Amino acid sequence: MKKTLSYLLAGVMATMMLGGCGASSSGSSSAAETTAETAAETEAASSETNAPETEAETENPAAETEGQGEDSAEAVSVRVGSLKGPTSMGLVYLMDMDEKGTASNDYEFTMVTAADELLPQVINGNLDIALVPANVASTLYNKTQGQISVIDINTLGVLYAVSGDSSIKSFSDLKGKTVYMTGKGTTPDYVFRYLLNANGMADGDLTLEYKSEAAEVAALLKEQPDAVGILPQPFVTVACTQNENLGIVLDLTKEWDAIQTESGSQLVTGVTVVRNEFLSQHPEAVDSFLTEHAESVAYVNENPAQAAELVVKTGIIEKAPIAEKALPYCNITCITGSEMQAALSGYLEVLFDQDPASVGGALPGDDFYYAEKAILLQE
Repeated sequence: MKKTLSYLLAGVMATMMLGGCGASSSGSSSAAETTAETAAETEAASSETNAPETEAETENPAAETEGQGEDSAEAVSVRVGSLKGPTSMGLVYLMDMDEKGTASNDYEFTMVTAADELLPQVINGNLDIALVPANVASTLYNKTQGQISVIDINTLGVLYAVSGDSSIKSFSDLKGKTVYMTGKGTTPDYVFRYLLNANGMADGDLTLEYKSEAAEVAALLKEQPDAVGILPQPFVTVACTQNENLGIVLDLTKEWDAIQTESGSQLVTGVTVVRNEFLSQHPEAVDSFLTEHAESVAYVNENPAQAAELVVKTGIIEKAPIAEKALPYCNITCITGSEMQAALSGYLEVLFDQDPASVGGALPGDDFYYAEKAILLQE
């Protein structure tokens, strides 16, 4: 089993080198979540996938102590991992509830800067729930032969085109421009190229230059404000704060929505997954997490000033004014059930059509989507 796990981890890590939605930027943003926190990224920004074969079995050293079947009357210990970026920003109120002892579960939070730090912990059973880039969740599902489920979408698109050229109003206005972005062959790259093609444009209509991290793109924009940079939040807010000549010229989430008008697909950065072993042992704890995650997201979106203080307290962003400005643009959400499935499956299909390896080689089956709690959350 240990040998099999080592093969599995090697496969997933190889896959992560191919790209990265919220993870690569997020890791560097600390965003894509970064790239899409880049990761998704990367937080802000992003990461992606390849694949060897694996067993459906996973080792969970804590399984014997977690108990079997239904939850007991006592609070269940739930180990939650997330990326340092927008996905974790939606958790800060729940983290505060846990610290004050008012949460229904006993949470143990782990926050990292890159998705590849979370995946081994999920596979080994050291995390029960994890907030990861959307394509990484699909890869993990494929690598573990369906041993994880996605329970909600926690972050929609965090990518924006930033420039000092206010004449840019649409993708067609990018013709002849130099566009800087991070992560060639990662999900932000796939998303941008998809939108480019959907707007009747090709690579030859502009110059695409790739940089190693979002901070490098922001630095270039400071020197060349007429250029265009594709950046994730919170890098967008930081760049615009440091240079008053810069502004958001295109919201890639809105551009996606304008194309995907009937499919229900949405531009997804981060999702929340659960190990199916933990889900089967503690379904009530998982449903409680979903309820409290939705409550935390609502608080963050409705109280940006107070939430910004919690974001600083947890070390996601250093300054509260920056966090408060960035929050409305981070598209933090908690989408579940059939809406989640429509939004996520359509997004993964776009990635798959461009490169199957970006989602782990195959689109997930219907069992990838957990819908048990959706009706309660929508009431």
